Amino acid sequence: MSGASDTAAWGAAPLSVELTSSGPRLSRAWPRRPDTPEAVLVEPALIGICNSDLKEIAGRRPGPSQFGHELVGVVARSSTPRLPVGARVCLDPNVPVLRSTGFARSMWAGGDGDALVRALPPAPAGVGERRLVFAEPLACAAHCLTMISRHLGGSDLRGATVCVLGAGTAGVLIARLAEAAGARVLIVNRAADRLAFLAARRMLPRTGGAPLGETSSDAHDIVVVTTSFVLPELLEHALRLAHRHGLVMLYGGTAAGDRLPGLNCDLDRLRRGERVQEAEWRGKPVRVGGSYGTTPDDFRRSLRALSDSPDGLGVERLIIAEVSLSELPATLRRLAAERRFGKVLARP
Repeated sequence: MSGASDTAAWGAAPLSVELTSSGPRLSRAWPRRPDTPEAVLVEPALIGICNSDLKEIAGRRPGPSQFGHELVGVVARSSTPRLPVGARVCLDPNVPVLRSTGFARSMWAGGDGDALVRALPPAPAGVGERRLVFAEPLACAAHCLTMISRHLGGSDLRGATVCVLGAGTAGVLIARLAEAAGARVLIVNRAADRLAFLAARRMLPRTGGAPLGETSSDAHDIVVVTTSFVLPELLEHALRLAHRHGLVMLYGGTAAGDRLPGLNCDLDRLRRGERVQEAEWRGKPVRVGGSYGTTPDDFRRSLRALSDSPDGLGVERLIIAEVSLSELPATLRRLAAERRFGKVLARP
């Protein structure tokens, strides 16, 4: 079941964007079926460009590759009846299966049957693909809220004051879900132009947004650091913004050994291990916790939110452009090198 002789009946000519040592490039090779007990061929209908894709291009993302993972597509071939041909699916890149790039007209995923079912959660009928392409980033946001509740001993967010530090896609989705859960949410960002972009797209929470330098200290029960990386100066701001005994959540990227002088925490171990630790920052007692990855429950929560809320939490208002696969390598290089607002999609 591998090679061109097995794939000639797929229809469209093969085309994908592979990540090489010299950056993203177009490939016209047929994707090969993994040598695994079960395998599923998915034809992506729409793929989102994620900040982690851009980190990989820049060589700044540790861990296994997840290049091209925000997608919604249709099963074109399958060796397991639990993922029948014609089923519409999304992708959970945190499930360990073997797969080719999702920036493609066709993507193989292989593993045992249980892993494939977890990796390819079904997409609900009647929901547009421009909304469903947000399923994975919204599942990550849902997982962050799950971990916040766990770190708070099972408390829900009703009435809690939540500050989201970072106005990128992750921060906006966490804010939207937290507000839907009953929290009072403020988005804080270093630059005002990103907040203006969200305001114009009607994506700020009811409490609004504020530049980082104009926010009050000790004002929030929970502060979530959603920036691309948990930089020391941003973590200091988060610790300043949190109440005494408040929770500072690490959601943005960390690297092995990351620490903040004066805060007795191994930041990377906390985030990746999804732990919570009592700490002290300049005489103020705080809790520092982490969120990392997703679970099937997070995908179900994400898909319910996209299906059940009248406008799918407004996620489609974040989309600024769609490009073709042939345009994608240049688009990825440009986005990796510049400040960007909103979500860019690729359509095979």
